[in-house]
Formats: sequence, C-alpha cells, structure tokens
Amino acid sequence: MASQSHQLHFILFPLMAPGHMIPMIDIAKLLAQRGVVVSIITTHQNASRFGSTVARAVSAGLQIQLVEIRFPSVEAGLPEGCENLDSLPSLDMATNFFAALNLLQKEVEQVFDEMKPRPSCLISDMGLPWTTQTAEKFHVPRIVFHGTCCFSLLCSHNIMASQILDTLNSDSDYFEVPNLPDRIKLRKSQVTGPQIEKVGSLERCDRSNKSSRKDINTGVV
Repeated sequence: MASQSHQLHFILFPLMAPGHMIPMIDIAKLLAQRGVVVSIITTHQNASRFGSTVARAVSAGLQIQLVEIRFPSVEAGLPEGCENLDSLPSLDMATNFFAALNLLQKEVEQVFDEMKPRPSCLISDMGLPWTTQTAEKFHVPRIVFHGTCCFSLLCSHNIMASQILDTLNSDSDYFEVPNLPDRIKLRKSQVTGPQIEKVGSLERCDRSNKSSRKDINTGVV
C-alpha cells in the first residue's frame, strides 16, 4: 500500500441526475479496483439515494467514500430538498437547478482543501464547467465526464452550428442533419424545446471548458 502522501486520490463530481451519477459511480468502482482512493462529491439526498451501491463496493474492500455538501435549493428558487434533476416539479425549473450548481463552488473548494490524502485528479461533469477553475486552484488535472454518445453530440453540434432550425417555418418541417456522411432527417419538433435548450447549454459549457488554462491536462471520458 502506498503511503498516504503518495496515494492517488481521485475526486469525482457528477451532475445530480441518474443518467450522470450511475456511470460516474461505475467509474469510481473501476478506479478503486486499481488501488485508487475515490471520493464522490454529492448532496445529502443523492448520497441517501445511491449510498447502498457505494456501501456494497466498500464492503468488497474498495476505497470509495461519499462526501456530502449542502445543495442550495431555496437560494436558487427551488423547493427544499429538490437536489436531483428528476425531482424537479417542472422542467421549467431546470434553469434554477443549474443556478444552484453554480453556487456550489465555494463549498466544493473547501472540501478539496480538507481532503486527505490530497486530491490527485478531478473527474467532473460537463455541466459543471466552473470545476475547471477548482482544478487550476488546486493544481490537479481535470477530466471532463460527458455521458452523451459521440454520434448524438455530433448531430447536436452540427444542428446548432449550422443554425438550420432558423430556416424552418413549422415544427412539422423536416430537415437533414448537416455534414453527416449519410442522410438523417428529423422534424424541427424533435429537437426544439427543452432538448435544444439543453444542447445550447452544453455548447456554452464546452466553450467554458475550452477556455481553461493550457497547463491543466484536461481530458474527456
């Protein structure tokens, strides 16, 4: 066993949504199986929800822990205890949810400051672009977790970059996804509303991630 000062310690910080947390916990187990100490930062409600999965991994001898932080639901205009995207009363409150995420930086950095052994690497969600600043502050590499498949990302990017939706008159109009080797046609209604707003949000996150300092070894998983 490596001494504590040389023990690799990965901090995982998933977006609070089942489709993001479940694969991040799987990544945590894979890392721990290779002798890495893993800390997963999340909130009380989410720790309760996924705690049994982590507990089974710990009972199997893996060095994984959940580190709880307070989620500022009320400050962001959300109901108390609303700490996961699937617990929102309405998708219209998604903006409030992401505003709450942006309020977590100070507490997360306090967690980093108190961590033993010292953090070696941060794996954080694409939807948490401010964690680039946290990684820079503590001189650790940040790896960006992006759970969406590459094909979906490419289609979303091409639609947004081409602004093809602006050329359509009706939600029932079909269009061909630009710059693909094969023809794929969709209706405007299939990619507008909350879904395209989500894509736009991810594009903004991507720009933020690209603006990070060049001396931080950022990767994508």
